[in-house]
Amino acid sequence: MDWAVLILALVTAQRLGELVLARRNTRRLLARGAHEAGAAHYPLIVALHAAWLLGLWYLAVYRSPAEQGINLLWITVFVVLQLARVWVIVSLGERWTTRIIILPDAPLVQRGPYRFLSHPNYWVVAGEFLVLPLVFGLAWYGLAFTLLNAVAMWIRIRAESAALGSQ
Repeated sequence: MDWAVLILALVTAQRLGELVLARRNTRRLLARGAHEAGAAHYPLIVALHAAWLLGLWYLAVYRSPAEQGINLLWITVFVVLQLARVWVIVSLGERWTTRIIILPDAPLVQRGPYRFLSHPNYWVVAGEFLVLPLVFGLAWYGLAFTLLNAVAMWIRIRAESAALGSQ
C-alpha cells in the first residue's frame, strides 16, 4: 500500500470518528440544557475541512507519482499534533464537540492544554492544515489552506467569545 493512501485513510477515519464523538457529545450537552451559538458559520468549517482532506487525497494520491515518498520530519510533527489533539479531546471530555455548545453556568475548562493556551484545538488544526500537506511536499497547498483556516477561525473565535461572554 502507498504511504499517502495509508496516512490519508487514517486521517479520514480519525476525522469521521471525531464527528461521531462530537455528535454524541452535542446531543448529551443539549439534553442537559446547553444551546448552540454561531451555528451560521458551521457549514463553512465543515466545507473547509472536507475540501482540505479531499484535495489532499487528489493531490497526494491521484496526481502524484506512486514512488513519491513522504517527509519523515513532517510526518513526525503531524504525529505530535495528533497527540496534542487527543490531549485536547481528553481534557474537554464530554464537552468536546465541533460546534460551539454553551452549557449555562458551567465553568470554562482549565485543565490540560487549556491551562497554557486559549483555543488549543484551533492551534492544532492550524498546524495540521499546514503540516500534513508538507508531508507530501505540497507546501503551496498547506499555506493556502492555513490562510483560509485563519479566516474561518477569526469568524469562529469571535462567535465563541461572544457566546461565552453572554453566558
